[in-house]
Amino acid sequence: MANFVKTFVQICNYLQDPELVARFQHFCGVEGTFPDAPKAPERGVSEPDRPGLRKRVQQGAQSSDAGVGNGAAGDGPTPQVNGMLGDDTTGPDSSSSSSSSAAAAADSETTIAKPLRRNSLTGDTGQEFLIHNKFLFYLFTFGTELGNEMFFIIFFPFVLWNIDALVSRRLIVVWAWNLFVGQSTKDMIRWSRPASPPVVKVEVFYNSEYSMPSTHAMTGTALPFCLFMLTYGRWQYPFLLGFCVALSWSVLVCVSRVYMGMHSVLEVITGFLYTLLILAFFQPILGKIDNYYMMGSYAPLMIVISHVGFGLVAFSLDSWSTSRGDTAQALGTGAGAALASHVNYQLGLQLDPPLSSLPLTLPSLSVSLVLRSMLRFFIGVAVLLVTRMIMKAVTIPFLCRLFGLPMDDVRRARQQMKVELPYRYIVYSVVGFSCACFVPLLFKILGLA
Repeated sequence: MANFVKTFVQICNYLQDPELVARFQHFCGVEGTFPDAPKAPERGVSEPDRPGLRKRVQQGAQSSDAGVGNGAAGDGPTPQVNGMLGDDTTGPDSSSSSSSSAAAAADSETTIAKPLRRNSLTGDTGQEFLIHNKFLFYLFTFGTELGNEMFFIIFFPFVLWNIDALVSRRLIVVWAWNLFVGQSTKDMIRWSRPASPPVVKVEVFYNSEYSMPSTHAMTGTALPFCLFMLTYGRWQYPFLLGFCVALSWSVLVCVSRVYMGMHSVLEVITGFLYTLLILAFFQPILGKIDNYYMMGSYAPLMIVISHVGFGLVAFSLDSWSTSRGDTAQALGTGAGAALASHVNYQLGLQLDPPLSSLPLTLPSLSVSLVLRSMLRFFIGVAVLLVTRMIMKAVTIPFLCRLFGLPMDDVRRARQQMKVELPYRYIVYSVVGFSCACFVPLLFKILGLA
């Protein structure tokens, strides 16, 4: 037994090693422009005695001075030109680059790139890095976007409006609670991101957040496998096809997080396995939860209490962070969608297909079907984006005035729980309710249902 534990610990240490991430990045054609003699980095370990936000901000400030993950100190501010900068034969400044980086930049197949988004806490834009394999860069950039907000804004409404409302409702339930569990676990373990160097920070948006487990890996596993779990038997398609699509989706998101330099291999594997446990927990009770949300007399009260209550728990585990705001956002969206399902059922606005019609079959593709689906999607998403814009414009100033906070620094105001928590819940519960109730009603009025 002792030998087993020792071997297990050694394997975990190996999978957590940032050098393993760096080797994978190098294999995929990612090269950092590190100084010639970088300092030995500290490995990401749990530090429960240090205040979370101070730890994150200090790391971000150090990254900002030293160039987040990829560059040398003393280069001065870098213009914010994010994404691919195009083919270049000069490469980064030779004073802060290794000779190998300069040689690589001279390669006609090499592209200089920068992180697509600023660091969410420090505003740092990151440093340039070299891409030798553009296909993998675009593939894994797409993969990591499958775990970001814009994808959720597209995916859930599309499934709800064009495929199966029941599947979409239950997916949102699993997504919201899966993200809550993952983020809460991060805030209890408090491991830092993989050290750079040696890791190249292809992404810096979440670089100052905690990393164990990977919530991108959790979401990227929960959605496809839950979608497979909910649709197989309800819709007609081969088992192997559905399983392969779910597995490919999950693997793409998980591997992309290592490629981006945001997670160690251990953190990604943990996120994947953690989500399988969560799905195993939800599988026998998900239908009962959905039915209660629709039919329960006290369902609206329980929906609000549970989603807000767990949001308070998540916010109390550590100081403010963007990922914690994302958790409240998911719970707010879940609450709004659950309330909408209750209203829809009680008023008979959106009924599920009878059991006698199962299994459902995919309709034959036609020009009219595609045009109708695309029209529903674009009209609906436009309504949601306008709703979110209006609610943001109204809610933040209202909360600042309510709590006597200055409105000239929105970022600082939103770092306070009394602003960020109600802001996320108010805005995204309204968006979730609109998505599941108001927009389908609008489709009926427009003759697009």
